[in-house]
Amino acid sequence: MPETYSGIRERRPETYNDLGGSSEELAYSFEKKCLKAADRTFAQGLQCQEINSMAALMSLDDAVFIAHSPQGCVGCTVMAVDMYRVGQAHRGVKYIRNPHIIVTNLDSDDIVFGGGKKLVRAIHQAEERYAPKLIFIYASCASGMIGDDLDGIVENEQANSKAILVPVHCEGFKSKICASGFDSAFISISKYILKDRHVPKIPGLVNLFAPTTVSYKDQLEMERMLGQLGLTVNYIPFYGSLESILKIPAASASTSICKVFADEFMIELKRKYGIPYSHTVMPIGVRNTDAWFRGIAKVAGKEKEAEEIIAREHERILPLVARIRKRLEGKRVFICGGTGRSFAAAALIDDFGMKLVGLETPTYNQDAQTDIEYLNGIHKDFVVDVANMEPFEQVNIVNRLKPDVFIGVPEWSARFGIPTTHVLDGKRPTMGYDGLLYLGNKMADQIENPGFNVKLAAHARLPYRESWYSEDPFKYIKAAGENTCRK
Repeated sequence: MPETYSGIRERRPETYNDLGGSSEELAYSFEKKCLKAADRTFAQGLQCQEINSMAALMSLDDAVFIAHSPQGCVGCTVMAVDMYRVGQAHRGVKYIRNPHIIVTNLDSDDIVFGGGKKLVRAIHQAEERYAPKLIFIYASCASGMIGDDLDGIVENEQANSKAILVPVHCEGFKSKICASGFDSAFISISKYILKDRHVPKIPGLVNLFAPTTVSYKDQLEMERMLGQLGLTVNYIPFYGSLESILKIPAASASTSICKVFADEFMIELKRKYGIPYSHTVMPIGVRNTDAWFRGIAKVAGKEKEAEEIIAREHERILPLVARIRKRLEGKRVFICGGTGRSFAAAALIDDFGMKLVGLETPTYNQDAQTDIEYLNGIHKDFVVDVANMEPFEQVNIVNRLKPDVFIGVPEWSARFGIPTTHVLDGKRPTMGYDGLLYLGNKMADQIENPGFNVKLAAHARLPYRESWYSEDPFKYIKAAGENTCRK
């Protein structure tokens, strides 16, 4: 991460977040550098970077999270809270707790006169109630627009605080690419917790950056795989603590579960502390798991050992994959997920001989182009929707394509009676060699036993007029100019 990196992903070259159409046309236009930036004249249900900043850190131990915002800004944290509670149960925690979240509840008076006093009061309440080691303070659209000085308030309060105060500049209006929220969180960890802290190296220690959506089974699978290389894992910030954050500079290598979760931060760790890193793919499916495992083995100097382990794993799982393939071969699938998960899941379906008919992803950039080119070589032209949520587009496309199965966040598609499998799942395994087997069997079971979704479709309605399904799903995407290089 260059020192000037702002945490705003739109400032990266060739990054797009409002597109739709044919996978072949999209790849061709990107390659010829004539893809036009676009915007939506109507949008629905955006995920903002503040929510991602909060969700990225919410499972940290001994921490309080202050949202300097109106109360509604923390509504989307319910998903992260749920996964955190379930994650504790899976890890054998007897007394399950919620994350400690305080909202300053900015109102119309604060928009006029400023909300600084409310923030100071929230910091004091956080210390009195919870005595935390860390207090993260999240900016919002409201506090950003009125110009509340988070850094100044933190500087004044830090002298009398036993906790480390960490402002996170994640105002939602700064970026339409929700992954920018991850960058904001890691920029704050670097600036206010790590600073320029240098510690002795711990041989074989690997920083593994993982969001809360990683299940306990996935955690065990990653530990099992890296353990075979003689490596130990420092999970950040996933169920971590202040101590695990302070251990980051001691690592001998870094990698990430998600392709977009900590990519910029790993670059900074390389620059500051000389920690080599692997930035490959999310380990979903045989091909991607092999690539992810080889990537970290290379930076750890364990390439020979990795090939021996991969050979053993293939011998174990490929006969089981072939058995699942007989149940899934030829089935048509639509995939929706984050930038890392959607493309990883698309590679997974090739293991089972499935047909990709559509894919939704929040962002399109050079990494996405590499994945699309690979997928275009396997599947005949499929639909791509580059969208930060936008359920109205998704239901239109799914209704047109009528896939045999939907992989992703399934609420909308389930109402069509389509078998659905959740890929953003913090409760069940999805990653590594063992996660592949679970996902494959889950998809096959859903297709063979669709009764619940069929009954749901008979009784649940989607909040859209029938006329919408005959419209062009991308009619509200307006490019900044005409595409002059169509195939």
